[in-house]
Amino acid sequence: MSDTDTHSSDHPHGADNAAGSAPAIHDLLPCPEPVRLIAPDGSAVEPDEHARARGYEMPSDEDLLAVWRGMVIGRRFDAQATALTKQGRLAVYPSSRGQDACQVAPVLAMAKADWFFPTYRDSMALVTRGIDPVEVLTLLRGDWHCGYDPAATQTAPQCTPLATQAVHAAGAADGMRRKETGGVALCFIGDGATSEGDFHEGANFAAVFNAPAVYFVQNNKYAISVPLAKQTKAPAIAYKGIGYGMRSEQVDGNDPAAVLAVTRAAYGHARSGKGPVLIEAHTYRMEAHTNADDATRYRTPDEVDEWTGQDPIVRLQAYLVARGALDDARIEEVKAEAEALAADLRTRMNAEPVVDPMSLFEHVYAEPTPQLREQRDLVRAELAGTASAADGTPASHEEKAR
Repeated sequence: MSDTDTHSSDHPHGADNAAGSAPAIHDLLPCPEPVRLIAPDGSAVEPDEHARARGYEMPSDEDLLAVWRGMVIGRRFDAQATALTKQGRLAVYPSSRGQDACQVAPVLAMAKADWFFPTYRDSMALVTRGIDPVEVLTLLRGDWHCGYDPAATQTAPQCTPLATQAVHAAGAADGMRRKETGGVALCFIGDGATSEGDFHEGANFAAVFNAPAVYFVQNNKYAISVPLAKQTKAPAIAYKGIGYGMRSEQVDGNDPAAVLAVTRAAYGHARSGKGPVLIEAHTYRMEAHTNADDATRYRTPDEVDEWTGQDPIVRLQAYLVARGALDDARIEEVKAEAEALAADLRTRMNAEPVVDPMSLFEHVYAEPTPQLREQRDLVRAELAGTASAADGTPASHEEKAR
């Protein structure tokens, strides 16, 4: 806990002015233009005065190589998941192609003590987090609501309801503050979800209680088919943080170096006890909202082509090659690594899942309620009767009684 944190756990509500005095406006304002360190053509961009004041420096070649590798692998995973959907192996898949820098850089910058709160679109980020790709896709396959262990991975289940993870992240961040773990809660959220009440509640709570949370908004310009102009009249989503008393920033979300630099600075700000941070990353969803969406009904091919020229992988690769930090041999090596991951994913996802209807009743409560036990017994009896009918054996009196 920082020296400026005066929290007293004895207070009945914990409302002890944990945030201290209100911050100065200039400490909250985002950069007038999204922070950028690498241009679309791969050339370095000199940080402006605002960026320098907040310590946004070009990351090392080593760190950027890690981000580049994560994006290459992540995009191949994303393409394979899309193909599995078309083959009927997934019920639905929301692609994050184009948002690769936003998916990879913030996750790689996290520390061991940190918690991650993803949305339904953040499968690439979960793979970057080191979670088994098959476990990542379990939700979208329909096997379990969450295929991985949240406690072991310090990663919450992917959140399908819009913005509810903003409240979860605020609570987890405040818990880490109280327990002095040194951890930060990273919450991914979409531009459309910032119109939800849960976003306001989570951000406001985090700011009031000085919780170490970072709200990372992936502004891909559409809430399914609703354009940003019909979502908000704010100059940028980042400016909403001012109303909460929260430091805010906007960044070129297709510039992996800038995303990495800005999120690292945000983690440092939150971890040092200075409160939460709101980041708006300007990016673009190259695919449709999901495989059930027809994006041509609300956006033009010219718009998509314009954003294709800002591809984050191409941009970072050009920068690293020009510096001599990346060569053809390494590029081919990582591509082969990505193909191996895709092949393994295909093999394991093509195996039929073992489905046990009785698993419906697992993990609902630590101790099953009488009502849940009754429902479980009814299903067990029905399954026993169905099995008996299938093999021509009449159900026993005991089975009927169950």
